[in-house]
Amino acid sequence: MTQGVRIAEILLVEDNEGDIELTRVAFEDAIFRNNLHIAEDGDIALDYLFKRNGYEGAVAPDIILLDLNLPSTDGKEVLEIIKTDPLLRRIPVIVLTSSEADKDVFESYDLHANCYIVKPVSASKFMKVVKDVEIFWGDIVCLPTSNG
Repeated sequence: MTQGVRIAEILLVEDNEGDIELTRVAFEDAIFRNNLHIAEDGDIALDYLFKRNGYEGAVAPDIILLDLNLPSTDGKEVLEIIKTDPLLRRIPVIVLTSSEADKDVFESYDLHANCYIVKPVSASKFMKVVKDVEIFWGDIVCLPTSNG
C-alpha cells in the first residue's frame, strides 16, 4: 500500500531572530517536506501545544526544537511540562541551545530531552547542525504518528 508524502510538523521554540531565520532557511532546503512553526517564548510554545489563547487550530508537532534560554517560561520548564503531559510526552524534543554547561545538559536529560545540541557560533556550522537534525529525525528515525 502506498501512502502519500507526509509533511513533518516542526515547532521551533526560539527567541533569537537570527537563529529563527537560519533554521527557516535550512528547513526550506530539507529533503523531507515540512511546516516550520515558530514560538518566540515558552508561554507561546505552551499555548501552541495545548491549543489555547489563539492557537486552538494549531497542528500537533512531530518534532520540537527547544532553546533553553527563553523569555517568560524558560526552556527547562517547557520541557518538563511537555514530558509530564500524557498527550505530549511522545513528541521528540531536541534541545538546541547556546549553553554548554554540564548542569543544563544533565537537567535536560533528566527532564527526558531526546537529545541536546549546543548551537554553533558560525552561521555555516549552525546550518549544518540543522541539516543533520533534519536528516536524523526526518529520514532515519521512525516517529510516532499523532493519532497513535
